[in-house]
Amino acid sequence: MKDNQSRIWTFLNKNRWAIGVMILVITLLWGYAWVLMKDALQYMGPFTFSAFRFGTGTLTMIIVLAIMRIGLPPKDKWGHLLVAGILQTSIVFLFVMYGLRFVDAGKSSVLLYSMPIWSSILAAKFLKEKVPRMKMIGLGMGLIGLLTILGWDIWINQNPSIIIGELLIVTAAISWGASNVYYRLKLSDVPQLQVNTYQMLFGTLGIILASIVMEWGDSVQLTGESIYYVLFTGVLASALCFTAWFFLLSLIDMVTTTISTLLVPVFGMFFGWLLLDEKLTISIIIGSVLILSGIIIANVYRGPANRKTYISKHEAESQGG
Repeated sequence: MKDNQSRIWTFLNKNRWAIGVMILVITLLWGYAWVLMKDALQYMGPFTFSAFRFGTGTLTMIIVLAIMRIGLPPKDKWGHLLVAGILQTSIVFLFVMYGLRFVDAGKSSVLLYSMPIWSSILAAKFLKEKVPRMKMIGLGMGLIGLLTILGWDIWINQNPSIIIGELLIVTAAISWGASNVYYRLKLSDVPQLQVNTYQMLFGTLGIILASIVMEWGDSVQLTGESIYYVLFTGVLASALCFTAWFFLLSLIDMVTTTISTLLVPVFGMFFGWLLLDEKLTISIIIGSVLILSGIIIANVYRGPANRKTYISKHEAESQGG
């Protein structure tokens, strides 16, 4: 499996456009998933939906591993996979889905995708990654774009329940940032298919426990529409996208990877306008332009030192190092 992983890395390194395509597909699917997550709450509770979603995603990944005859991760990695599952899946999606009860879907996606700033801070602290000036400028523009989309209503006329919801979602963003760094520290040498399968498995167990405690006996409507929501978010937005996400984290630097996710709330608001008749205000348009500009600035610059480090690392792995 390491040979397959090495071949994929070599292809992506020689065809840098393919990395951009991966990021575009991931952010498009995640942006669309926000619309489905919001609509799914009319059929079942937020924790129950998350349990169905990630249960479906985990089952999908287990089937993929079985078909590819991929065995279990090394025993010394199970504890790290448990921690990654709690940070990446349990905390992030329990907090986000509960926060959606109080905060609009569009604003929720914007708050969650403050994640790049937390990832960058933690990567600088624990991974000793330096943030070049141009990437810092790109990150700053992206965050200004997020604040522009949020508008002044995040600072004024707030009621306590909305503030609590927003704090939960920001905490989820910090947890996601921490999981990115933890992955790079402890799990980057484990194949991404295994990482995503088992972190999702452990994270799903936490979500199921929460749904039993908080929503046992609540109404669950399984219709064609709600089943579609579960399958799309479970198979595509979870199993596929998070596998690709862990691959990107092992391939390129933390800042470049995470800044690109700022596209998600842009796509989320676009799909909200297209499918849910949500308004596209001038602040959303200006904020989206700032986010896109920040991503372009951050990704145009490629630090030679970081690039050399990643090439050396993966060449060593491909040679059995």
